[in-house]
Amino acid sequence: MQIVVDLTRCQGYAQCVFLAPEVFELHGEEGLLYGPAVPEDQLERVRQAAAACPVQAILLGEEVSAGAR
Repeated sequence: MQIVVDLTRCQGYAQCVFLAPEVFELHGEEGLLYGPAVPEDQLERVRQAAAACPVQAILLGEEVSAGAR
């Protein structure tokens, strides 16, 4: 699965970091680092992180293509 984080929406609440620390990482106070390809064993954690994002900045799978338009 592919993910994209809309960094203009991201407010640095770091819910994704807490829920999927092997995929998301805070760099400094507000800089979010992540890999666009999610390992199979992290899919459920990333889905939970996307659902928990207060500003819905994380796009998953098919949403990635739709969000890029």
